Amino acid sequence: MSKKLRNRLLALVCLLVFLAGGVLFYVNWVVQRPFAVILFLSDNLSPSALTAARIYAGGADFRLELEKFPRLALLTTQANDFAVADSAAAAGAFATGQKPNNRSLRLEASPTPLPTLLELARKSGRVTGIVSNTSLTDATAAAFYARTPDPLDFQAIGLQLAEAADINVLLGGGAGDFLPDTKDGRRKDGRDLILEMRNKGYDIVRNQQEMESTPLWRAPKVLGLFSMGQLAYADEVQVSASQPSLSELVLQAILLLQYNPKGYLLVVDAGLAGKASLLNEGERTLREIVALDQAVSVARKYAGENALIVVAGKQSSGGLRLNGYSFRNDKGAGILGINAQGVPSLTWSTGPGSGQTTAPAGIAHTEPSAFTTASAVGTAEDAVAVSAGPGSEELTGFRDNTDVFRLLKNGL
Repeated sequence: MSKKLRNRLLALVCLLVFLAGGVLFYVNWVVQRPFAVILFLSDNLSPSALTAARIYAGGADFRLELEKFPRLALLTTQANDFAVADSAAAAGAFATGQKPNNRSLRLEASPTPLPTLLELARKSGRVTGIVSNTSLTDATAAAFYARTPDPLDFQAIGLQLAEAADINVLLGGGAGDFLPDTKDGRRKDGRDLILEMRNKGYDIVRNQQEMESTPLWRAPKVLGLFSMGQLAYADEVQVSASQPSLSELVLQAILLLQYNPKGYLLVVDAGLAGKASLLNEGERTLREIVALDQAVSVARKYAGENALIVVAGKQSSGGLRLNGYSFRNDKGAGILGINAQGVPSLTWSTGPGSGQTTAPAGIAHTEPSAFTTASAVGTAEDAVAVSAGPGSEELTGFRDNTDVFRLLKNGL
């Protein structure tokens, strides 16, 4: 090799090293990544349901916390195989950025398992958490950690969560999927996964007092299971005083996760709105959307300004509508029941309602469905997504739910 060629090669190597150093400097110092990345997911977060929830909460002039976010988008939510996604397929799109088939937690055509947001967050040095007011083994939460095509195989899902033991904070319901039937659980393999996770270093908490007593001064490893199945609805929390509300779960998760100098990723499954809608429980659905709104307010307050927060609807079911001409200041019970026009204020397109579209005198069911089904059927409806924080300016207009994955991935 000639001396001239060698000098040119050395100059090229020096140039590449300089460029690599510049890229690292830009990524780590010029581009400020959010310290907290928080994703809220809920069923039935559609324009019609949000409007009804706003009026129910405070009247026509009231504004939800969700409506104060600076960015708004409408998301398409189709599955890989169907135009209307079920809850599992919709959650999988947020978790992996690829659309699974209905009744699947992942894209079955993929030759290798797709990394989830939680896995990507851990690789970037962040701690991770999942909060759910349903079960931690339910499809939405499971989409972020489980490797199974069957979203209803709760025993296998619980086993994967326990054996991986790599999520720092887990708060929700579903204790029955972690306990053997000899301890009033649903497991048939005889394994006590709660005990196994305790042996792996998890603090186990079973009520609100234990949760709030968890030390905040050390690296978190907390499993909170507050019921055998889903948690109490918002209107039942006071009756079940030992269970924390969704807002209290979110606050505790933030307090536990924020110790990490490289930040954290928190996924919040506000799943009870979807559970209520499947049964045509209109007021309960609206209350759960309001409860989600309150939890979002807590997150914005305690996560700080340098937090990327996205609140997104997964999919809709039942087709809830608020009808008639309520007065501008009517709210709460004032917009329920039979309205001034003599028709039900809340109606559904499908579900276990009476099937009547009008409400003659003496009708017992005041939330009828146009077509009676065992449970509400999914509806083709774009979902609302609002966002705030670094990078959120990308989420505007008409987008796909997989765009939320890419936005959050870039923030990690």
